Amino acid sequence: MISSKKMDRISNLPEALISHILSFLPTEESALTSVLSKKWRYLFAYRPNLDFDGSVIRFHPDTCEREKTQILRVFTYFVDRVLELQGNSTLNKFSLKCGHGVEPDCVTPWILNVLERGVSDLDLHVTLAGLCLPSKVFMSKSLERLRIESENVIGIDVEDVFLPKLKTLHINKVMLGKGGDFFEKVTSGCYVLEELVLIHVYSDFWNRSVSSKTLKRLILSCIDCDKNPHSVSFDTPNVVYLEYSDFVAGKYPKVKFDSLVEASVDLAMTSEQHEHASYEHSVGVVTDFLMGIRSVLTFCCDHIPVFHNMFSLTIQTCKSGWESLPALLKKCPNLETLVFDGLSHTYTIKCEDVDGCLCKFSGEVPTCLSSSPVKVLQITGFGEAGVETETELIKYFLETMPQLEQLIIYYDTLFDDDVIELSSELKRFPTKLHQVVRFK
Repeated sequence: MISSKKMDRISNLPEALISHILSFLPTEESALTSVLSKKWRYLFAYRPNLDFDGSVIRFHPDTCEREKTQILRVFTYFVDRVLELQGNSTLNKFSLKCGHGVEPDCVTPWILNVLERGVSDLDLHVTLAGLCLPSKVFMSKSLERLRIESENVIGIDVEDVFLPKLKTLHINKVMLGKGGDFFEKVTSGCYVLEELVLIHVYSDFWNRSVSSKTLKRLILSCIDCDKNPHSVSFDTPNVVYLEYSDFVAGKYPKVKFDSLVEASVDLAMTSEQHEHASYEHSVGVVTDFLMGIRSVLTFCCDHIPVFHNMFSLTIQTCKSGWESLPALLKKCPNLETLVFDGLSHTYTIKCEDVDGCLCKFSGEVPTCLSSSPVKVLQITGFGEAGVETETELIKYFLETMPQLEQLIIYYDTLFDDDVIELSSELKRFPTKLHQVVRFK
């Protein structure tokens, strides 16, 4: 005989399994199940993963400050209550997102609570005025992944780093007041670190040193205030992926990237460097860095290594000369695709030398163009530096690059007449390559 009553199969599951299922939902949503029955009332709180997102709270423009404070107090009470219900149970992941309005004095106890319980994945995105995170986030035997982000700059007084199990570290906009050379502290205190992301991390402005035999992915973004470091060193032989943006350092004592496969490098000059440093000095300073990296270059020198495995190269131009390009292109014997992100060019003394620039000011064809293996030439942002000037440059490339098979242009002008004129000139140009003009 079949019962007419529907069986509640989910409620009959073991409580541990139900809590595990609820862990795949946002904590706030899983809390809604507490109204189903007495059994479900606190099950959501025993999940091994907790994520609290106070940033999703949106207020109506007419909401008064008193109401906002009351609503944020509900969020604070909810976090306090869940952590209280969990007691000392093991926690795998703790994620917290909160902004202005949440009391900073509440955040620190939450973080210390989960650290004491052996959390392995800690994700903090906090934007609170006056908040200083506890230094214990860098002293944990259990953490395997640590991410700290902020919309403003928050502080952490770091004295020591001991994270023996940490594999991933991501820090964005953090002031490490007592950190000294934090880069060196991190790599020496993280024995199995594989991924390191440091974006606008403020510690020792003048000296940066990254040394790790286990690191595989490295992302450093240090361009913020208009000051260049005195010294930058990399001893990372197993890094395969690198993103690095910084001002040109005073020196590069050691640069070791033996396993690098992909890299994006942006080395800029401070206003003081632009004013006082000569081209030759800048080239000489960066020589050591160039000899240690094998993918992306910003400056050239006489000792650039040969890049046999470089098949695609993107060059971002600005209002500067192209002195570095001839030497670089000569060292890319297998280059197939060359991309110019803009064709902005400024005359320098190097333009008078046949192999000092890519322009035709010298009256002779640079050997890096006449012997170029490039098959695909792509221009983006065409028109930004002047349609007539850029059209002449493109025609010059077509005349001098013997292996070209395809030209791709992304137009960036508002004038239809320029589009029509460019297309007409390219069609009349005596070349067999396949021309493609794309408009955006």
